[in-house]
Amino acid sequence: MPGEPDHRQRAGPTERSPRSPYGGSAARLQQVSLAERLADELRERILDGRLIDGSVLPKQDEIVEQFGVSKPSAREAFRILETEGLITVRRGSIGGSVVHVPGAESVAYMLALMLQAGNAGLDDVALALREMEPVCAALCAGRPDRSRSVLPELRRAHRLMADAIEAEDAEAAVPASRVFHEILVASCGNQTMIAVCGALEAVWSAHEEAWADDAVRRGQFPPVPLRRKALDEHQQLIELIADGKADEASQLARGHLETAQRYPLGSGPDRQVDARLLRGKPLLH
Repeated sequence: MPGEPDHRQRAGPTERSPRSPYGGSAARLQQVSLAERLADELRERILDGRLIDGSVLPKQDEIVEQFGVSKPSAREAFRILETEGLITVRRGSIGGSVVHVPGAESVAYMLALMLQAGNAGLDDVALALREMEPVCAALCAGRPDRSRSVLPELRRAHRLMADAIEAEDAEAAVPASRVFHEILVASCGNQTMIAVCGALEAVWSAHEEAWADDAVRRGQFPPVPLRRKALDEHQQLIELIADGKADEASQLARGHLETAQRYPLGSGPDRQVDARLLRGKPLLH
């Protein structure tokens, strides 16, 4: 592989294969090698779009027939891809392996696991976001196609937040605000920044939503005037992006974040990142 091998060359390793000088059998080494090559081929097909997100891989018997590998090699290849999060192996009567194209959700969850393992605090996430999101705002303002690729979605998110504030719906206000920030990152036009900052944004969003749920229950949610101030700053940011004022957009985004982050951070100075808040959670927008 690459390519699909001639079906006539399907002879797989057997128990009679010679011993490896490193211990174990050469058959096992050959099996692992074939499994890795099969995983490489299937992974490439997922990443280049030949296998689309949500589609189901052929049954393992069909994979064995198509690629000329043994059943143990096919099972091992599937295990590799499942470990990488590229497929979910469904067992039982429904069966099949569902394809997952890598997305910000899986990156965010892995980032949260890494931060939790390092005992990172939520203030650590907040600082990183204050450094990175303003760059995304500047990139949005610098896009020549911003009137089509950036502004319509930002305005839609702005209306969602405005509606929530007008209805005095505290529970809807935070998700609406997070949609605005996530779209700001997703629309910046730089794929690396979208992946890295988007994952960071998702980590913060999950924790801010958890804080908001608790604040609403306790009756400690920020008052309406402060929410209106945040809404006004979103509108100002939209106008700066529309006018292509990258530096001003970056400065406003930084100041806005410093204010907006105070409440979630004030819920506890020692609050740690909790990856459970992101498990199976889709992006808001």
